[in-house]
Amino acid sequence: MKDLYPKEYEKTLRDFLTADGRLKNIPSQRKKKLFVFEHILSGLDPERAYPEQELDDYIRRFHDDHCTIRREFIINRHMTRDQNVYTLNPKEQWAKI
Repeated sequence: MKDLYPKEYEKTLRDFLTADGRLKNIPSQRKKKLFVFEHILSGLDPERAYPEQELDDYIRRFHDDHCTIRREFIINRHMTRDQNVYTLNPKEQWAKI
């Protein structure tokens, strides 16, 4: 989505991230939420599987409510979970606006 909506994407990140990259709050608007999640997910390796604790630690770098964000990753098909191990789905499977 970053490529499809570059101006909106950048504005959303400016509005919802602090100077040190932490999420001020989780956007309620779907489009903005997906922009923020794409940004967070960009730091993960698509070739790796992440144990739940490792993924939670990574998410906490952005926001303390790691459970909600991890759940959103599954709901929006960004990731799949198998026995508490998370892997990134191909971007073609991710939820669209």
